[in-house]
Amino acid sequence: MPTTMQLNELPDQPMHDVHRIEHNGAVDADGHILEPPDLWEEYLEKKYKKTALKICLDEKGLEELEIGGERSKMSRRGFPATLGAMGAPDLADIQNNPDRKYMNESPYGSMDPSQRLKVLDAENLDAAILYTTVGLLWEAELTDPELSQAYTRAYNRWIVDFCKDGEGRLIPAAHLSLSDPEAAARELRRSVNDGAKGCYVAPFTHSAKPLGHPDNHIVFQTAQELGVPFAIHPTFEPQWTKGGRMGTWENVKQLRLTASVTASDGVRHQFTTLFDYGVFDLYPELKVLVLESGGGWIGYWLDRIDAVYSHTFIGGRVPLQMKPSEYFMRQIWISCDPDERTIPALAERYGYDRFIWASDFPHADHTPEYVHDLNELVSMFPKEHRRGFIGDNTRKLFDF
Repeated sequence: MPTTMQLNELPDQPMHDVHRIEHNGAVDADGHILEPPDLWEEYLEKKYKKTALKICLDEKGLEELEIGGERSKMSRRGFPATLGAMGAPDLADIQNNPDRKYMNESPYGSMDPSQRLKVLDAENLDAAILYTTVGLLWEAELTDPELSQAYTRAYNRWIVDFCKDGEGRLIPAAHLSLSDPEAAARELRRSVNDGAKGCYVAPFTHSAKPLGHPDNHIVFQTAQELGVPFAIHPTFEPQWTKGGRMGTWENVKQLRLTASVTASDGVRHQFTTLFDYGVFDLYPELKVLVLESGGGWIGYWLDRIDAVYSHTFIGGRVPLQMKPSEYFMRQIWISCDPDERTIPALAERYGYDRFIWASDFPHADHTPEYVHDLNELVSMFPKEHRRGFIGDNTRKLFDF
């Protein structure tokens, strides 16, 4: 496997404690890797290497990102070391201790494909769809469309290389930047031809154009033509996307629970713009996947926009031929967290084949204890639909 570092540079640590999924055929629809720190320095085209994304040290010896040749404003003061925290109780110490680094804190299986396969085996997982980690951070701060496209190309080449040693069980998803939709469509085609099985975008662009806007249609058209799922995934976002409802930072920093339930609002909003612009009628075979935003909200969401579409004057002013819920049942999938207990009821109403699950390994909100919640959740499904939810829905969606 081409790699940006020698595997012996990985921390010498055993596998973390894991638990076994009770149901066979499991597929994780949204797992993550931790990128090698020098990925972009190695995989970027020569023209861009001087502005490669990298991890640097600040004045106190704490790690921070350097993005486009500039110090990060959002990923600073030891934050990179926490990216593989996996529910660690000492998160503050990880971030504030200069001896704890990104590489040393990377969990077993987060950087090495052979290790990841052992984690899959230990948890009784057949496969995992893999998404970026550092790639969730930089786009909020990088406004240069050309360099943004170069960053995504570098990552996409690397993740395909990483998954080549995954025995067909590590499934790469490409990172696209809608900073330049035509370039993103070209990169989608290139990366799928190279081995990627799907793609994801952030829930914002610096131009503030809605996801459903016609400027982005070339990407939807390309995803439909290639038959790969187009996912929306939460990322860091520019501060302007969050508004000023809560006033000053002194107020906002106390709202930890509020932040946890609103972190995915951008995904929900952008997903809904696809209806406003009639994307699902224009591209009736487009496969849209909503990631890491929970699944329980979709019941209220579809009820509300169905009612507005069907029973108010607004219904005649949006370019839809069917109720929004009908598009959902035709060409939309949503991943849920293992601890969501409303999902079986929603699946009964909107389609058992629409719902999948995800672990979010190895991020701070992930803990190996998720398996217990997942086992309980799967047992709540009718027996004939458990296999679909635990893995076959994701297999069909990603065509592997």
